[in-house]
Amino acid sequence: MADQQEVNLPPKYDPTTVEKGRYQYWVDGKFFEAERNPKKDPFTIVIPPPNVTGKLHIGHAWDTTLQDIITRIKRMQGYDVLYLPGMDHAGIATQAKVEEKLREEGVSRYDLGREKFLEKAWDWKEEYASFIREQWSKLGLGLDYSRERFTLDQGLSDAVKEVFVKLYEKDLIYRGEYIINWDPQTKTALSDIEVIYKDVQGYFYHMRYPLADGSGHIEIATTRPETMLGDTAVAVHPEDERYKHLIGKKVKLPIVGREIEIVADDYVDREFGSGAVKITPAHDPNDFEIGNRHNLARILVMNEDGTMNENAGKYQGMDRFECRKQIVNDLQEQGVLFEIEEHMHSVGHSERSGAVVEPYLSTQWFVNMQPLADAALELQKNSDEKVHFVPARFEKTYLRWMENIRDWCISRQLWWGHRIPAWYHKETGEVYVGKKAPEDIENWEQDTDVLDTWFSSALWPFSTLNWPDTEDEDFKHFFPTNALVTGYDIIFFWVARMIFQSKEFTNERPFKDVLIHGLVRDAEGRKMSKSLGNGVDPMEVIEKYGADSLRYFLSTGSSPGQDLRFQWEKVESTWNFVNKIWNASRFALMNMNGLKFEEIDLTGKKSVADQWILTRLNETIEQVTRHVDKYDFGEAGRYLYNFIWDDFCDWYIEMAKLPLYGDDEAAKLTTRSILAHVLDQTMRMLHPFMPFVTEEIWQQLPHEGESIVRASWPVAQQELSNHEASDIMQQLVAIIRSVRNIRAEVDTPLSKEIPIYIQANDPEGKANMEENRVYLDRFCNPSELVIDTTVEVPEKGMSAVVTGAEIFLPLEGLIDIDKELARLQAELEKLDKEVERVDKKLSNEGFVKKAPEQVVEAEKAKQQDYMEKREKVKSRMNELKG
Repeated sequence: MADQQEVNLPPKYDPTTVEKGRYQYWVDGKFFEAERNPKKDPFTIVIPPPNVTGKLHIGHAWDTTLQDIITRIKRMQGYDVLYLPGMDHAGIATQAKVEEKLREEGVSRYDLGREKFLEKAWDWKEEYASFIREQWSKLGLGLDYSRERFTLDQGLSDAVKEVFVKLYEKDLIYRGEYIINWDPQTKTALSDIEVIYKDVQGYFYHMRYPLADGSGHIEIATTRPETMLGDTAVAVHPEDERYKHLIGKKVKLPIVGREIEIVADDYVDREFGSGAVKITPAHDPNDFEIGNRHNLARILVMNEDGTMNENAGKYQGMDRFECRKQIVNDLQEQGVLFEIEEHMHSVGHSERSGAVVEPYLSTQWFVNMQPLADAALELQKNSDEKVHFVPARFEKTYLRWMENIRDWCISRQLWWGHRIPAWYHKETGEVYVGKKAPEDIENWEQDTDVLDTWFSSALWPFSTLNWPDTEDEDFKHFFPTNALVTGYDIIFFWVARMIFQSKEFTNERPFKDVLIHGLVRDAEGRKMSKSLGNGVDPMEVIEKYGADSLRYFLSTGSSPGQDLRFQWEKVESTWNFVNKIWNASRFALMNMNGLKFEEIDLTGKKSVADQWILTRLNETIEQVTRHVDKYDFGEAGRYLYNFIWDDFCDWYIEMAKLPLYGDDEAAKLTTRSILAHVLDQTMRMLHPFMPFVTEEIWQQLPHEGESIVRASWPVAQQELSNHEASDIMQQLVAIIRSVRNIRAEVDTPLSKEIPIYIQANDPEGKANMEENRVYLDRFCNPSELVIDTTVEVPEKGMSAVVTGAEIFLPLEGLIDIDKELARLQAELEKLDKEVERVDKKLSNEGFVKKAPEQVVEAEKAKQQDYMEKREKVKSRMNELKG
């Protein structure tokens, strides 16, 4: 089975060389070039950019699969689709990888210098970008490679400078000394959402700071005793009666010997611990604020790498955690530390390196978030202009974060990234911010820091479309984009930032819809991680089961917003489904006898099976379209699976063999035409999920057009539906299934002929079954088939109840009466539950009032049907009991 073709990677196209009004994209191993049609409604998705640090992870495969499905559907529905690829420079992660490689070569970035190091980083980018393109290709993504972007491309860099300068000019970017999250391993600042908090077993260290006048002491407790070297005060609550008399006095800082003041501040919680707290303004965000209110000195006692600096005295050069151990020993010896209490507390860790984050006093660049957040929140109040979250519950998650926003630290102490467009005068210290360097550049020195990667990623929906050139054809035609697909874990990192930056700089939402999926977890429900060794390489899955199997599993394995458990058995099950499709298609194609597209004729006389499969096809088209339009691919996949596996493969193909192997040439042409039509329409619906196998099958079918990629999306043709015939067929299928089930229960093979009696509920039902008894003869293998409104019930036998009929099989000598009673009892209990469920639904006034009339009527019909079946089962049980 050709589940995946060999593909050659597309060249890296320069968007500036593409003729205006044309576009190029690479799909399923083929390169297409076509005219853009601005008269068509545009549909835009920009790919969530993977970082250039190596392989795509399984979560990114999920993102891109869902996106590719959406774009394929929209392209088939006639939209002017742009699926724009790109990659993220990923400052911290990429620099760490490049530095790691350099260390293996025995050099550091400082040995190379900034320019040479960046050359190495660009070499890394080119190497790993080619890997990512190869992986995209193996996934079957239909990307417009002519518009591929990278966050450090010139155009995107220009957009970053434009945004930085404009925010600075509006006082929405500022530079200041603040406590920030510091990663001592990568030696850079982190934003709040790049910090992961983990519960860690630690300790409360209880100490007595002696009063400077010798009149006593004051008790404090800390989890980080090494920071006491930078204490500049002790704070108490101004209304705390225990300490009012001490406010304004001084204590002598143990070990250091420096005298520090006791201050009063409302921040202090009187009920917690001793009610007195040490204040270290350079190493704690709350202490920093208290220090500002009381004009306290800020004494930094650590270096950027987490070792103690010259302000730590004799501990200088020690690692912060080694210093903690030594200080604890020294304090115990001096009698200052009188108790160590076990304490489970939440400790911040770097999302990138895993190092324990240090609250650290540093001069950084910040975004003043409140005005931007307020504008983004206002946007969500207008249903026509807002970003629609799918599922809707994630909007609350987004709003809650935006409503409690803090200023965003955007500077990073790295070399790989967008260098901050700020210069400092070498003599005066004056700050200049601009898109271009100052003219007298020899007198200025540019800031050495770069911007947080998310700063450029926040501009992705519009910077990739050539903003700030708002007259650009792509920007005018394709922005705002239509949909974003991403995981709930980066709503704060990325989604929120795209929204407020887009609102600020384009006055529009960046995308109409954001489809949120969950995380891919392992079979036990655990998050995938390197430490657990439970990650899954999507390329390994493709190698084993093909891209179609992986795509279908990822897209249909959970509902929107829910986590997905990766299980190899489920991927294998999907692979079996792909093979089922392939084998069924081969049968159909072998029996087409060279049928041409123009010879397909659906107007001839049709059997009940023909009419049924065409009706079911229309119903499937309607349901699949309805569900994909609301991004519910799991439900769409369920309808497709049931139609293909059950209706088409298990039933229609078997029934089609009757005319195909018969002598009626007209019936053969009709059956071949229906096989071709149903397969064509089914492959089109399945194509977005399984692009490789559907293209292969479609190319062998009678068809028009170059590729299924360009085929139109199926639309239900109601003139081909016959619901009466469909009902008859469903009854025949139910009868055949019941007979087969009874045979299986008593171990009577289908090859053995047995008498079958069918009692129809009415003459019309009898006539329908008589007219189509060829199917009952073929698939039930009766020695005698009696169909009537009244039949002689065998004294001993087995029975089944289907809608509109009862089936009796006289199997004396083959049946255990007690077993049959037990089976009927189980069926009765099942029907009792169904009746109870429907009764409860129909007795719910809310359901009856709110549900569409046809839905309520359908439930009433079910109720009547279940009750009739239940009565017949009861009657049969009474007969068997004698």
